[in-house]
Amino acid sequence: MKKIAASELILNPDGSIYHLNLKPENIAINVIFVGDPNRVPIVTQHFDTIEFDIQKREFRTTTGTYKETRFTVISTGIGPDNIDIVLNELDALVNIDLGTRTIKTEHTSLNIVRIGTSGSLQKDIPVDSFVLAKYGLGFDGVMHSYDCEHIMDVNFEDAFIKHTNWNPRKARPYIVQNSTSLEKILLSDTIFSGVTATAIGFYGPQGRVLRLALEDPNLNSKIDNFEFNGLKITNLEMETSAIYGLAKLLGHQACSMNAIIANRASGTFSKDPYKTVEELIVYTLNKLAVK
Repeated sequence: MKKIAASELILNPDGSIYHLNLKPENIAINVIFVGDPNRVPIVTQHFDTIEFDIQKREFRTTTGTYKETRFTVISTGIGPDNIDIVLNELDALVNIDLGTRTIKTEHTSLNIVRIGTSGSLQKDIPVDSFVLAKYGLGFDGVMHSYDCEHIMDVNFEDAFIKHTNWNPRKARPYIVQNSTSLEKILLSDTIFSGVTATAIGFYGPQGRVLRLALEDPNLNSKIDNFEFNGLKITNLEMETSAIYGLAKLLGHQACSMNAIIANRASGTFSKDPYKTVEELIVYTLNKLAVK
């Protein structure tokens, strides 16, 4: 079997994967993504045991157990470029033999759930609510670096491009579905669901104006009123589409849970966003730990 070159699969001197600084035994099958490294201990404070904790750059990883279920919590930092690093390196830990640099014959599938904060684009999804992303709509372009068209919904993409009169100088928007098996575990009557859009940045790419004019000042309103087969774009953040796309290509299960701390349509912001995030953490852990 062909070995993967050292320039492609980069390892640290101790044999750990390059950016995450992890070895295969350090991670669980159930993985929770958070953006902020400081949010990792906010999740793991609920654990019954902690077996491993490490940080390199913005990537902090803690593994332990909650209600007899083993979990790994990883901070990805902000943005789809970081997701490209984290997903590929996590997959390498379970599906590549790091010693021989060869792909394993038996595939391991991870359960990956993002717990993040987000702004709602719909007036009927209030602050302090939770949104599960049935689909990730990516404006980031990361997936176009991969052979990925077979996992996309081209009709959905074309309808969105036409509706928004999308500037062809920007990356083509892409759409990827979540893991329906994880959705069944995580969804309940208290959870909103829809399409989560992923932007490449926080300010201009999400329609925020400080001192720079926008390429399309009406884009957010176009996004707000877009609908395809009964699905609306519920919220806007910076990671979900890349998680869904890479997980789908690599054979992992992924679902994104969003704490809504702002409503862009009404201009409101949560009075206690930390409480909202804490409630989503507990909700998600309990759902995933049920056997």
